[in-house]
Amino acid sequence: MSVQRIASRYAKSLISLAGEMDKLDRVREDLQAFRKAMKETRELEQLMKSPVVKADKKMAVVKQGFGQVFDPLTMHFFEVLARKGREKYLPAITAEFELQYRKSKHISSVLLRSAKPLPEAVIQEISRKLKEAGKVEEHVEMETKTDPSLLGGFVLEFDGTVYDASVRRRLEQLRKAFEDNLYVSKIIAH
Repeated sequence: MSVQRIASRYAKSLISLAGEMDKLDRVREDLQAFRKAMKETRELEQLMKSPVVKADKKMAVVKQGFGQVFDPLTMHFFEVLARKGREKYLPAITAEFELQYRKSKHISSVLLRSAKPLPEAVIQEISRKLKEAGKVEEHVEMETKTDPSLLGGFVLEFDGTVYDASVRRRLEQLRKAFEDNLYVSKIIAH
């Protein structure tokens, strides 16, 4: 069975159970914290994926680090994964959980990169325009980053789509147009 299929099944089951127990948001927070810990501490991710370390040792580390903080449902879920030998799929399962959670709550994740930090009013206006155009779900979680290499304007990334309204892109288009001699042929034609 593929990693994606395994991750999808476990994420769906956890969403269903957490929803029934009215703990969906709490479990999401736990899984987000766990994903963040795995990203910041590569050793944790390597430990979870290691075929050499036994499941009970992995769970001991998880309990020691997160047992007092995470909801009992989250900890029980981790234990089930360990018993079934699926703990190595935790990174994929937590990512899939987040995707399914967002879909169930009608949340779109949007990355907005700009040359300089944008005022909150501009960010809200961009979010509103995306919703009006039907490009995103009813709720938008906007992540903003500054990228001076854009020179000006902004780049939006959402649902596999990239909308590039940066000055850098316009300059690249102009450079390419000059390389293709489109302007020269227009001048000669007049």
